[in-house]
Amino acid sequence: MFTSTYECKVDDKGRLTLPGKLKTELMPVLPQGFILKRSVFSPCLELWPRQEWDKKLAKINELTRFTRKNAKVVRSFLAGVKTVELDASGRLNIPNDLLEFAGIDKNVVVASQISIIEIWDKEKYEREVEVENNEEYAEMVEQVLGGLETEQK
Repeated sequence: MFTSTYECKVDDKGRLTLPGKLKTELMPVLPQGFILKRSVFSPCLELWPRQEWDKKLAKINELTRFTRKNAKVVRSFLAGVKTVELDASGRLNIPNDLLEFAGIDKNVVVASQISIIEIWDKEKYEREVEVENNEEYAEMVEQVLGGLETEQK
């Protein structure tokens, strides 16, 4: 599980150097490689450890392809998917089509989504996480997380 957020830069060749602390977190999953894809809900990229991706793909594969909706969802979900690995210098090469999708130019935020990692253009990330109305945000947290009740009393 990943829990940190980092600011990084992408070089002119689309290579993202991951921070040392993140590479340390990734050590257990490095040998299997990663899947890099477009996010479904946001203008960012998702970096999936191969093991997490394979679990998600197994569930998706259970869908019948004989309904238009399912076929379209599978096709769209897999659009632009790339298998990637860190190079010898610990850099992640982001293909041009994915850089373009996410609007990534230079400054990047690498943010945890617990079992996957999001890669954002820094300005877009700042807009996404900006909380304009603290009361509205508090209500969303209460609605989404308030029912989890996993803490011991």
